[in-house]
Amino acid sequence: MDRIDRKILDLLAEDSRLTGEQLGERVGLSPSAAHRRVKALEESGAIIGYRARLSAAARGNPSTVFVQVTLTDQRQATMLAFERAMASTPQIVEAYLMSGQSDYLIKVLVREQDSYERIHREILSALPGVQRLVSQFTIRTLEGGD
Repeated sequence: MDRIDRKILDLLAEDSRLTGEQLGERVGLSPSAAHRRVKALEESGAIIGYRARLSAAARGNPSTVFVQVTLTDQRQATMLAFERAMASTPQIVEAYLMSGQSDYLIKVLVREQDSYERIHREILSALPGVQRLVSQFTIRTLEGGD
């Protein structure tokens, strides 16, 4: 990966709808050369996909809750069962295996017509291996990052 590839990645991270012509203009390549570079970046795994950034209204005006999850133990089977179940839980949009007091940090979106109490009681506490959940509610999302 060279300087031009990195610039293409930066530009696409900002606006994934840029055309080959627009990318070429910004990095000093022909549209076809820029397009070939993008395809090569996709095939190499540097670009793993594209997505639309949706408004809060389009996503059901969700509230964001960060939840620290402590498992009953850290055996591989326990962690794997938890991770598999978590992966099929649509309210969990991000998850991280953590160091420190808790085992995982998860990001939960609670749609306007739902309640965190229901999600906590019926979904999160029912995940395999869960010993403890500590929830933190966001007050406001700051712009500037994804």
